[in-house]
Amino acid sequence: MKNQERPIGIFDSGLGGLTVFKAVRALLPGENLVYFGDTARVPYGTKSAEAVVAFSKEITAFLLEKKIKLLLVACNTASSLALEEIRAVSPVPVLGVIAPGAAEAVAAARPGGRILVTGTSATVASRAYSKALAAAGYKGRVTEKACPLFVPLVEEGWCSKPVAGIVAREYLASFRRSGIDVLILGCTHYPLLKKVIAGVMGPGTRIVDSAKAAADSARRELEARALLNPGRKGRSEFVVSDAPEKFSFLARKLLGIRTGQVLVKRF
Repeated sequence: MKNQERPIGIFDSGLGGLTVFKAVRALLPGENLVYFGDTARVPYGTKSAEAVVAFSKEITAFLLEKKIKLLLVACNTASSLALEEIRAVSPVPVLGVIAPGAAEAVAAARPGGRILVTGTSATVASRAYSKALAAAGYKGRVTEKACPLFVPLVEEGWCSKPVAGIVAREYLASFRRSGIDVLILGCTHYPLLKKVIAGVMGPGTRIVDSAKAAADSARRELEARALLNPGRKGRSEFVVSDAPEKFSFLARKLLGIRTGQVLVKRF
């Protein structure tokens, strides 16, 4: 297999990273993609940093066996806690989702405005977004809010049920009149609740998710390394650590992704 034809590896704690997969597939239709969702151990946001690092290394080793040319960590929690550890053991480039998302938020923010970061408890505790925003040159006020129930709502397929709106209002209603001009969806599951979150925040708040920004960063990395696949229609492979039928059903229901057969890899 030529280097350009080798797949891009993408992984997440569950199905939320499919938002990144979909953005990569739209931007790079000729690329072969391998997606791994750690559905047996989702959510990562309530796990210890040591556990997230260990899980991430196991998945990285599995994807490297697939002869990938680039690894895209489509999980904000893993990106915030394990990115450098993954890079230390990976012979291929490793990209996260936090830096691209932060850069897009800075570009969208108004002078004197305020950025609200929503994420898992682990991501918020790491302050990874605050650091990334500062590194991207943002000097305004940043508030971070943990929204741990969002991930199980998505994994249950309840994005459009009334309970999603109740939970979103409980987490975010107090910020509606706080001068928030940009809200970062700091978890790849959260874009599936984007309409609900936008409804709570109102039209004055721009919602930013990192999926498209992460896809753009993957394209730039492959271009720089002359690794773009010239093919027109790439293959897609999906692997999970548990419940493949549920994963396939929700991928189609929530994102319109037809997975075909989903393989299972248990650790």
